[in-house]
Amino acid sequence: MKRYRLLFAGSGGQGIITAAILLAKAAVIYEGLNAVQSQSYGAEARGGLSRSDVIISKEEIYFPKVTQPNILICLTQRAYNKFFNTIRPGGILIVDDFLVKQETSADAIIYSLPLYETLRRELNTTLGLNICTLGALIGLTNIISPRSIKEALKDNFPEHYLDLNFKAFEIGMKLTENKRKFSL
Repeated sequence: MKRYRLLFAGSGGQGIITAAILLAKAAVIYEGLNAVQSQSYGAEARGGLSRSDVIISKEEIYFPKVTQPNILICLTQRAYNKFFNTIRPGGILIVDDFLVKQETSADAIIYSLPLYETLRRELNTTLGLNICTLGALIGLTNIISPRSIKEALKDNFPEHYLDLNFKAFEIGMKLTENKRKFSL
């Protein structure tokens, strides 16, 4: 495993930061890896640009910020427009095909997935978009096991939210079943 440098970007209220925290915790607690997570968001709590960086590695991590991600996740057009050109050449870019239109192309392997629309259709809600996105990320990569994310969900959410989150995670995983798996 090489060092994974992830940048999650979207809008405040989408749960971008929660998804990044869950990924980092799962990597450390259930996989025994090193991980750091940092975050920033605009002045507006909801609707403003939100960003969270995660670095996962077997080696020590000396700097907590991601300047050139090898995995970029964008869940709004504004996030895509701001960050698409920061991805490392040949990295992975995951976008929601309803929320992001790729007007300019990034030098990356691009996965445009119907996360938002599938959640709305199958669960009659778009709550859990962040967890669905984590499912897609885990389904496309070998960063950590699905079991580790599920354990982190149990540790971080009240029981009455677990069913929705487990279903959202599985939807994300299922959306990547026929996609090329990517390992850095």
